[in-house]
Amino acid sequence: MKKSAIVLACLLWFTLSVNAQQARSDIKANVNLAASNYLAYPGPQKKLSPAPAGYEPFYISHYGRHGSRYTIGKDSYNIPYFTLLKADSLGKLTPRGKEVLFIIKQLRDMGLSREGELTLLGAQQHRDIARRMYERFPQVFNGNTHIDAKSTVVIRCILSMENALQQLLVYNPKLDIRHDASRHDMYYMNDEHNAYDKLRHDKLSKDSLKAFNARHSNSDHLMSVLFNDSEFVKSIDRGRFVSELFKQAKNLQSTDLRNKYSLWNIFSDDEIYNFWQMDNAGWYVYGGPNKLNKGAGMYTQLNLVKNIIETADTCIRLPHPGATLRYAHESDVMPLVCLLNLNGFGNPVDNLDDLAYKGWYGYKIFPMACNVQFVFYKNKRLATRKQMQNADILVKVLLNEDEATLPVKTNCAPYYHWKDVRAYLQQRMATAPAVQ
Repeated sequence: MKKSAIVLACLLWFTLSVNAQQARSDIKANVNLAASNYLAYPGPQKKLSPAPAGYEPFYISHYGRHGSRYTIGKDSYNIPYFTLLKADSLGKLTPRGKEVLFIIKQLRDMGLSREGELTLLGAQQHRDIARRMYERFPQVFNGNTHIDAKSTVVIRCILSMENALQQLLVYNPKLDIRHDASRHDMYYMNDEHNAYDKLRHDKLSKDSLKAFNARHSNSDHLMSVLFNDSEFVKSIDRGRFVSELFKQAKNLQSTDLRNKYSLWNIFSDDEIYNFWQMDNAGWYVYGGPNKLNKGAGMYTQLNLVKNIIETADTCIRLPHPGATLRYAHESDVMPLVCLLNLNGFGNPVDNLDDLAYKGWYGYKIFPMACNVQFVFYKNKRLATRKQMQNADILVKVLLNEDEATLPVKTNCAPYYHWKDVRAYLQQRMATAPAVQ
Protein backbone atom coordinates (compact mmCIF):
# COMPACT_ATOMS: atom_id res chain seq x y z
CA MET A 1 0.00 0.00 0.00
CA LYS A 2 2.80 2.36 0.91
CA LYS A 3 4.56 1.70 -2.37
CA SER A 4 1.35 2.31 -4.32
CA ALA A 5 0.75 5.56 -2.46
CA ILE A 6 4.27 6.74 -3.23
CA VAL A 7 3.87 5.88 -6.91
CA LEU A 8 0.52 7.71 -7.03
CA ALA A 9 2.00 10.77 -5.35
CA CYS A 10 4.89 10.81 -7.81
CA LEU A 11 2.51 10.57 -10.76
CA LEU A 12 0.41 13.41 -9.37
CA TRP A 13 3.50 15.57 -8.82
CA PHE A 14 4.68 14.83 -12.35
CA THR A 15 1.28 15.73 -13.84
CA LEU A 16 1.12 19.01 -11.93
CA SER A 17 4.65 19.94 -12.94
CA VAL A 18 3.91 19.21 -16.59
CA ASN A 19 0.77 21.38 -16.45
CA ALA A 20 2.66 24.29 -14.90
CA GLN A 21 5.42 24.05 -17.46
CA GLN A 22 2.81 23.71 -20.20
CA ALA A 23 1.47 27.20 -19.57
CA ARG A 24 4.97 28.67 -19.63
CA SER A 25 5.91 26.77 -22.79
CA ASP A 26 2.61 27.65 -24.49
CA ILE A 27 3.18 31.36 -23.83
CA LYS A 28 6.84 31.10 -24.80
CA ALA A 29 5.85 29.53 -28.12
CA ASN A 30 3.01 32.01 -28.73
CA VAL A 31 3.31 35.08 -26.55
CA ASN A 32 -0.13 36.28 -27.65
CA LEU A 33 -1.62 33.66 -25.35
CA ALA A 34 -0.52 35.86 -22.44
CA ALA A 35 -3.20 38.29 -23.58
CA SER A 36 -5.79 36.10 -21.84
CA ASN A 37 -9.23 37.46 -22.79
CA TYR A 38 -7.53 39.81 -25.30
CA LEU A 39 -6.22 36.87 -27.34
CA ALA A 40 -7.32 37.20 -30.96
CA TYR A 41 -9.47 34.22 -31.88
CA PRO A 42 -7.20 31.35 -33.01
CA GLY A 43 -9.91 29.26 -34.69
CA PRO A 44 -10.39 25.51 -34.35
CA GLN A 45 -7.29 23.43 -33.69
CA LYS A 46 -8.60 19.91 -34.41
CA LYS A 47 -10.69 18.00 -36.91
CA LEU A 48 -14.22 16.99 -35.97
CA SER A 49 -15.21 13.38 -35.35
CA PRO A 50 -17.62 11.86 -37.87
CA ALA A 51 -21.24 11.52 -36.83
CA PRO A 52 -22.46 8.14 -35.58
CA ALA A 53 -23.80 5.92 -38.35
CA GLY A 54 -27.21 7.02 -39.55
CA TYR A 55 -27.12 10.40 -37.79
CA GLU A 56 -26.88 13.93 -39.19
CA PRO A 57 -26.80 17.42 -37.66
CA PHE A 58 -30.09 19.29 -37.71
CA TYR A 59 -29.96 22.05 -35.06
CA ILE A 60 -27.27 24.30 -33.53
CA SER A 61 -27.55 26.27 -30.31
CA HIS A 62 -24.74 28.83 -30.14
CA TYR A 63 -23.54 31.35 -27.58
CA GLY A 64 -20.49 33.45 -28.39
CA ARG A 65 -18.51 36.52 -27.59
CA HIS A 66 -18.10 39.49 -29.88
CA GLY A 67 -14.97 39.57 -32.01
CA SER A 68 -11.75 41.51 -31.48
CA ARG A 69 -12.29 45.07 -30.34
CA TYR A 70 -10.50 48.24 -29.37
CA THR A 71 -9.74 48.58 -25.67
CA ILE A 72 -12.47 49.98 -23.45
CA GLY A 73 -12.16 53.43 -21.91
CA LYS A 74 -10.05 56.46 -22.77
CA ASP A 75 -7.72 55.77 -19.82
CA SER A 76 -6.54 52.64 -21.55
CA TYR A 77 -4.91 54.87 -24.16
CA ASN A 78 -4.35 58.09 -22.22
CA ILE A 79 -2.55 56.76 -19.15
CA PRO A 80 0.34 55.08 -21.00
CA TYR A 81 0.46 57.80 -23.66
CA PHE A 82 0.59 60.85 -21.38
CA THR A 83 2.93 59.15 -18.89
CA LEU A 84 5.40 58.39 -21.66
CA LEU A 85 4.88 61.82 -23.26
CA LYS A 86 5.68 63.59 -19.99
CA ALA A 87 8.76 61.45 -19.50
CA ASP A 88 9.90 62.25 -23.02
CA SER A 89 9.46 65.99 -22.48
CA LEU A 90 11.72 65.73 -19.42
CA GLY A 91 14.32 63.59 -21.15
CA LYS A 92 13.48 60.58 -18.99
CA LEU A 93 12.81 58.02 -21.75
CA THR A 94 15.30 55.47 -23.00
CA PRO A 95 15.57 54.90 -26.77
CA ARG A 96 13.29 51.89 -26.31
CA GLY A 97 10.87 54.08 -24.36
CA LYS A 98 10.72 56.50 -27.31
CA GLU A 99 9.85 53.61 -29.61
CA VAL A 100 7.06 52.54 -27.28
CA LEU A 101 5.71 56.10 -27.17
CA PHE A 102 5.59 56.10 -30.98
CA ILE A 103 3.57 52.85 -31.04
CA ILE A 104 1.25 53.92 -28.23
CA LYS A 105 0.51 57.19 -30.04
CA GLN A 106 -0.56 55.27 -33.13
CA LEU A 107 -2.75 52.94 -31.09
CA ARG A 108 -4.29 55.93 -29.35
CA ASP A 109 -4.93 57.80 -32.59
CA MET A 110 -6.64 54.70 -33.95
CA GLY A 111 -8.63 53.79 -30.85
CA LEU A 112 -9.87 57.08 -29.37
CA SER A 113 -13.59 57.55 -30.03
CA ARG A 114 -13.68 53.85 -30.95
CA GLU A 115 -13.25 52.51 -27.41
CA GLY A 116 -14.77 49.04 -27.17
CA GLU A 117 -15.85 48.97 -30.81
CA LEU A 118 -15.37 46.00 -33.11
CA THR A 119 -12.17 46.04 -35.15
CA LEU A 120 -11.97 44.84 -38.74
CA LEU A 121 -10.36 41.65 -37.47
CA GLY A 122 -13.28 41.14 -35.09
CA ALA A 123 -15.75 41.35 -37.95
CA GLN A 124 -13.71 38.86 -39.97
CA GLN A 125 -13.58 36.42 -37.06
CA HIS A 126 -17.35 36.12 -37.02
CA ARG A 127 -17.62 35.80 -40.77
CA ASP A 128 -15.11 32.95 -40.55
CA ILE A 129 -16.93 31.24 -37.67
CA ALA A 130 -20.22 31.44 -39.60
CA ARG A 131 -18.53 30.10 -42.74
CA ARG A 132 -17.10 27.11 -40.89
CA MET A 133 -20.44 26.50 -39.18
CA TYR A 134 -22.10 26.31 -42.58
CA GLU A 135 -19.36 24.16 -44.12
CA ARG A 136 -19.21 21.75 -41.18
CA PHE A 137 -22.96 21.34 -40.69
CA PRO A 138 -24.59 22.13 -44.06
CA GLN A 139 -27.71 20.08 -43.25
CA VAL A 140 -28.62 22.62 -40.56
CA PHE A 141 -28.77 25.48 -43.04
CA ASN A 142 -30.48 23.88 -46.04
CA GLY A 143 -33.44 25.54 -47.73
CA ASN A 144 -35.43 28.38 -46.15
CA THR A 145 -34.77 27.19 -42.63
CA HIS A 146 -35.19 29.52 -39.69
CA ILE A 147 -32.29 31.29 -37.96
CA ASP A 148 -33.04 33.05 -34.67
CA ALA A 149 -30.21 35.44 -33.74
CA LYS A 150 -29.96 37.63 -30.65
CA SER A 151 -27.33 40.00 -29.37
CA THR A 152 -26.75 42.05 -26.26
CA VAL A 153 -27.46 45.75 -26.75
CA VAL A 154 -23.75 46.56 -27.07
CA ILE A 155 -22.79 47.63 -30.59
CA ARG A 156 -19.74 45.33 -30.91
CA CYS A 157 -21.99 42.36 -30.21
CA ILE A 158 -24.63 43.55 -32.66
CA LEU A 159 -22.02 44.00 -35.38
CA SER A 160 -20.55 40.57 -34.63
CA MET A 161 -24.01 39.07 -35.10
CA GLU A 162 -24.64 40.96 -38.32
CA ASN A 163 -21.32 39.93 -39.84
CA ALA A 164 -22.07 36.28 -39.05
CA LEU A 165 -25.57 36.50 -40.53
CA GLN A 166 -24.36 38.23 -43.67
CA GLN A 167 -21.86 35.42 -44.19
CA LEU A 168 -24.57 32.78 -43.83
CA LEU A 169 -26.70 34.62 -46.38
CA VAL A 170 -23.81 34.47 -48.87
CA TYR A 171 -24.08 30.69 -48.74
CA ASN A 172 -27.87 30.48 -48.59
CA PRO A 173 -29.91 33.59 -49.49
CA LYS A 174 -33.11 31.67 -48.68
CA LEU A 175 -32.48 31.61 -44.93
CA ASP A 176 -35.34 32.96 -42.83
CA ILE A 177 -33.42 35.15 -40.39
CA ARG A 178 -34.78 37.00 -37.39
CA HIS A 179 -32.28 39.10 -35.47
CA ASP A 180 -32.75 41.31 -32.47
CA ALA A 181 -30.91 43.17 -29.72
CA SER A 182 -33.25 44.15 -26.91
CA ARG A 183 -33.10 44.76 -23.17
CA HIS A 184 -36.06 42.40 -23.05
CA ASP A 185 -33.67 39.48 -23.45
CA MET A 186 -30.82 40.63 -21.21
CA TYR A 187 -32.08 38.53 -18.29
CA TYR A 188 -30.46 35.54 -19.98
CA MET A 189 -28.21 37.13 -22.63
CA ASN A 190 -26.14 39.19 -20.19
CA ASP A 191 -27.48 38.70 -16.68
CA GLU A 192 -24.43 39.78 -14.72
CA HIS A 193 -26.08 42.13 -12.28
CA ASN A 194 -28.04 39.61 -10.27
CA ALA A 195 -27.69 38.25 -6.75
CA TYR A 196 -24.83 35.97 -7.78
CA ASP A 197 -22.86 38.92 -9.13
CA LYS A 198 -22.93 40.47 -5.65
CA LEU A 199 -22.02 37.18 -4.00
CA ARG A 200 -18.88 36.64 -6.06
CA HIS A 201 -17.37 39.94 -4.87
CA ASP A 202 -17.03 38.75 -1.29
CA LYS A 203 -14.21 39.92 0.97
CA LEU A 204 -12.44 36.55 1.11
CA SER A 205 -12.19 36.41 -2.69
CA LYS A 206 -11.02 39.99 -2.95
CA ASP A 207 -8.36 39.47 -0.27
CA SER A 208 -7.18 36.21 -1.83
CA LEU A 209 -6.76 37.83 -5.24
CA LYS A 210 -5.07 40.90 -3.76
CA ALA A 211 -2.51 38.72 -1.97
CA PHE A 212 -1.90 36.67 -5.11
CA ASN A 213 -1.34 39.80 -7.21
CA ALA A 214 1.08 41.21 -4.66
CA ARG A 215 3.25 38.12 -5.14
CA HIS A 216 3.35 38.47 -8.93
CA SER A 217 3.38 42.20 -9.73
CA ASN A 218 7.07 43.06 -9.98
CA SER A 219 7.67 45.42 -12.95
CA ASP A 220 11.21 46.65 -12.19
CA HIS A 221 12.57 45.27 -15.44
CA LEU A 222 9.93 47.08 -17.50
CA MET A 223 10.65 50.38 -15.77
CA SER A 224 14.36 50.07 -16.57
CA VAL A 225 13.56 49.37 -20.22
CA LEU A 226 11.39 52.47 -20.61
CA PHE A 227 12.84 55.08 -18.24
CA ASN A 228 16.38 56.29 -17.57
CA ASP A 229 15.68 57.88 -14.19
CA SER A 230 14.57 55.83 -11.17
CA GLU A 231 13.49 58.98 -9.35
CA PHE A 232 11.08 59.84 -12.14
CA VAL A 233 9.63 56.33 -11.92
CA LYS A 234 8.72 57.05 -8.29
CA SER A 235 6.56 59.96 -9.45
CA ILE A 236 4.23 57.92 -11.64
CA ASP A 237 1.30 55.72 -10.68
CA ARG A 238 3.17 52.57 -11.57
CA GLY A 239 0.29 50.19 -11.00
CA ARG A 240 -2.13 51.93 -13.37
CA PHE A 241 0.57 52.70 -15.92
CA VAL A 242 1.79 49.11 -16.13
CA SER A 243 -1.75 47.72 -16.18
CA GLU A 244 -2.87 49.92 -19.09
CA LEU A 245 0.39 49.50 -20.99
CA PHE A 246 0.13 45.72 -20.70
CA LYS A 247 -3.47 45.98 -21.91
CA GLN A 248 -2.25 47.76 -25.05
CA ALA A 249 0.40 45.09 -25.53
CA LYS A 250 -2.27 42.40 -25.24
CA ASN A 251 -4.74 44.03 -27.59
CA LEU A 252 -2.35 45.17 -30.31
CA GLN A 253 -2.92 41.78 -32.00
CA SER A 254 -6.55 42.76 -32.62
CA THR A 255 -5.74 46.01 -34.43
CA ASP A 256 -4.61 46.89 -37.93
CA LEU A 257 -1.11 47.48 -36.53
CA ARG A 258 -0.64 43.82 -35.57
CA ASN A 259 1.60 43.04 -38.55
CA LYS A 260 3.78 46.13 -38.07
CA TYR A 261 4.51 46.37 -34.35
CA SER A 262 4.66 44.47 -31.10
CA LEU A 263 4.97 45.59 -27.49
CA TRP A 264 5.75 42.18 -26.05
CA ASN A 265 9.51 42.68 -26.35
CA ILE A 266 9.60 45.38 -23.65
CA PHE A 267 8.61 42.82 -21.00
CA SER A 268 10.78 40.05 -19.62
CA ASP A 269 9.56 36.46 -19.89
CA ASP A 270 8.89 36.42 -16.15
CA GLU A 271 6.90 39.67 -16.31
CA ILE A 272 4.75 38.34 -19.12
CA TYR A 273 4.09 35.08 -17.31
CA ASN A 274 3.33 36.79 -14.00
CA PHE A 275 0.98 39.31 -15.59
CA TRP A 276 -0.79 36.44 -17.32
CA GLN A 277 -1.08 34.62 -13.99
CA MET A 278 -2.75 37.66 -12.43
CA ASP A 279 -5.23 37.90 -15.31
CA ASN A 280 -5.87 34.18 -15.12
CA ALA A 281 -6.46 34.26 -11.37
CA GLY A 282 -8.78 37.26 -11.61
CA TRP A 283 -11.04 35.53 -14.10
CA TYR A 284 -11.04 32.33 -12.07
CA VAL A 285 -12.01 34.16 -8.87
CA TYR A 286 -14.91 36.11 -10.32
CA GLY A 287 -16.17 33.80 -13.06
CA GLY A 288 -14.98 30.31 -12.23
CA PRO A 289 -15.54 27.59 -9.62
CA ASN A 290 -13.90 29.59 -6.82
CA LYS A 291 -14.66 27.90 -3.48
CA LEU A 292 -14.37 31.14 -1.50
CA ASN A 293 -17.49 32.59 -3.13
CA LYS A 294 -19.12 29.18 -3.76
CA GLY A 295 -18.57 29.52 -7.51
CA ALA A 296 -21.01 32.41 -7.64
CA GLY A 297 -19.61 33.74 -10.91
CA MET A 298 -20.67 30.58 -12.72
CA TYR A 299 -24.22 30.88 -11.49
CA THR A 300 -24.69 34.29 -13.06
CA GLN A 301 -25.46 32.20 -16.15
CA LEU A 302 -28.34 30.16 -14.71
CA ASN A 303 -30.92 31.92 -16.86
CA LEU A 304 -28.79 31.37 -19.94
CA VAL A 305 -28.54 27.62 -19.34
CA LYS A 306 -32.31 27.48 -18.76
CA ASN A 307 -32.81 29.29 -22.08
CA ILE A 308 -30.48 26.88 -23.88
CA ILE A 309 -32.42 23.89 -22.51
CA GLU A 310 -35.89 25.31 -23.14
CA THR A 311 -35.08 26.54 -26.63
CA ALA A 312 -33.48 23.22 -27.56
CA ASP A 313 -36.44 21.26 -26.20
CA THR A 314 -38.73 23.29 -28.45
CA CYS A 315 -36.54 23.25 -31.54
CA ILE A 316 -35.50 19.60 -31.60
CA ARG A 317 -39.13 18.53 -31.84
CA LEU A 318 -39.11 20.01 -35.32
CA PRO A 319 -37.76 18.14 -38.35
CA HIS A 320 -35.64 21.10 -39.49
CA PRO A 321 -35.34 23.81 -36.80
CA GLY A 322 -32.20 25.59 -38.06
CA ALA A 323 -30.09 27.47 -35.51
CA THR A 324 -30.24 29.69 -32.44
CA LEU A 325 -27.34 32.16 -32.42
CA ARG A 326 -26.50 34.41 -29.46
CA TYR A 327 -23.80 37.10 -29.24
CA ALA A 328 -22.54 38.49 -25.96
CA HIS A 329 -19.32 38.90 -23.93
CA GLU A 330 -16.47 36.86 -22.45
CA SER A 331 -17.83 37.70 -19.01
CA ASP A 332 -20.80 35.52 -20.03
CA VAL A 333 -19.09 32.80 -22.07
CA MET A 334 -16.38 32.09 -19.51
CA PRO A 335 -18.70 31.41 -16.53
CA LEU A 336 -21.00 29.46 -18.86
CA VAL A 337 -18.10 27.15 -19.75
CA CYS A 338 -17.38 26.67 -16.04
CA LEU A 339 -21.03 26.05 -15.17
CA LEU A 340 -21.23 23.42 -17.92
CA ASN A 341 -17.85 22.08 -16.71
CA LEU A 342 -16.61 21.79 -20.27
CA ASN A 343 -13.15 20.18 -20.41
CA GLY A 344 -13.03 20.21 -16.63
CA PHE A 345 -12.95 24.00 -16.32
CA GLY A 346 -15.71 23.81 -13.73
CA ASN A 347 -13.59 21.79 -11.31
CA PRO A 348 -12.52 23.93 -8.33
CA VAL A 349 -8.88 24.62 -7.53
CA ASP A 350 -8.07 25.04 -3.85
CA ASN A 351 -5.28 27.60 -4.17
CA LEU A 352 -4.76 30.33 -6.78
CA ASP A 353 -1.08 29.41 -6.92
CA ASP A 354 -2.16 25.98 -8.19
CA LEU A 355 -4.17 27.21 -11.19
CA ALA A 356 -1.31 26.72 -13.64
CA TYR A 357 -0.49 23.32 -12.07
CA LYS A 358 -4.09 22.17 -12.47
CA GLY A 359 -4.31 23.21 -16.13
CA TRP A 360 -6.78 26.06 -15.62
CA TYR A 361 -5.72 28.28 -18.53
CA GLY A 362 -8.10 31.08 -19.46
CA TYR A 363 -6.64 31.40 -22.95
CA LYS A 364 -8.24 28.05 -23.75
CA ILE A 365 -11.66 29.39 -22.78
CA PHE A 366 -12.28 33.01 -23.72
CA PRO A 367 -10.30 34.59 -26.54
CA MET A 368 -12.01 37.23 -28.61
CA ALA A 369 -14.97 35.64 -30.45
CA CYS A 370 -14.95 32.62 -28.10
CA ASN A 371 -18.02 30.46 -28.46
CA VAL A 372 -19.91 27.43 -27.26
CA GLN A 373 -21.89 25.41 -29.80
CA PHE A 374 -24.36 22.64 -29.02
CA VAL A 375 -24.72 20.65 -32.24
CA PHE A 376 -27.74 18.33 -32.25
CA TYR A 377 -27.99 15.16 -34.33
CA LYS A 378 -30.98 13.03 -35.33
CA ASN A 379 -31.48 9.78 -37.18
CA LYS A 380 -31.67 10.59 -40.89
CA ARG A 381 -34.89 8.60 -41.26
CA LEU A 382 -36.82 10.89 -38.90
CA ALA A 383 -38.72 13.39 -41.00
CA THR A 384 -41.94 14.35 -39.18
CA ARG A 385 -42.81 16.17 -35.99
CA LYS A 386 -44.43 13.02 -34.60
CA GLN A 387 -41.30 10.95 -35.25
CA MET A 388 -39.19 13.54 -33.43
CA GLN A 389 -41.24 13.43 -30.21
CA ASN A 390 -39.47 10.49 -28.60
CA ALA A 391 -36.39 10.28 -30.78
CA ASP A 392 -32.93 9.56 -29.37
CA ILE A 393 -31.31 12.91 -30.03
CA LEU A 394 -27.53 13.18 -29.81
CA VAL A 395 -25.55 16.31 -29.06
CA LYS A 396 -21.91 17.27 -29.03
CA VAL A 397 -20.51 20.46 -27.56
CA LEU A 398 -17.84 22.57 -29.22
CA LEU A 399 -15.69 25.03 -27.30
CA ASN A 400 -14.14 27.48 -29.72
CA GLU A 401 -15.14 25.06 -32.50
CA ASP A 402 -13.24 22.11 -31.04
CA GLU A 403 -15.02 19.12 -29.52
CA ALA A 404 -15.31 19.42 -25.77
CA THR A 405 -16.01 16.96 -22.98
CA LEU A 406 -18.82 16.91 -20.45
CA PRO A 407 -18.82 14.86 -17.23
CA VAL A 408 -21.68 12.80 -18.65
CA LYS A 409 -21.60 9.07 -19.42
CA THR A 410 -21.91 8.21 -23.09
CA ASN A 411 -21.45 5.24 -25.38
CA CYS A 412 -20.59 7.41 -28.40
CA ALA A 413 -18.12 10.11 -27.27
CA PRO A 414 -17.68 12.94 -28.18
CA TYR A 415 -21.42 12.64 -28.75
CA TYR A 416 -23.86 12.50 -25.85
CA HIS A 417 -27.52 11.59 -25.54
CA TRP A 418 -29.47 14.83 -25.12
CA LYS A 419 -31.67 13.33 -22.38
CA ASP A 420 -28.51 12.66 -20.34
CA VAL A 421 -27.03 16.10 -21.02
CA ARG A 422 -30.32 17.73 -20.17
CA ALA A 423 -30.49 15.88 -16.85
CA TYR A 424 -26.88 16.82 -16.10
CA LEU A 425 -27.49 20.50 -16.80
CA GLN A 426 -30.53 20.53 -14.53
CA GLN A 427 -28.51 18.83 -11.78
CA ARG A 428 -25.68 21.30 -12.29
CA MET A 429 -28.03 24.25 -11.91
CA ALA A 430 -29.46 22.73 -8.75
CA THR A 431 -26.05 23.07 -7.08
CA ALA A 432 -26.33 26.87 -7.10
CA PRO A 433 -25.87 28.36 -3.62
CA ALA A 434 -28.80 30.07 -1.97
CA VAL A 435 -28.87 33.86 -2.32
CA GLN A 436 -31.03 36.53 -0.80
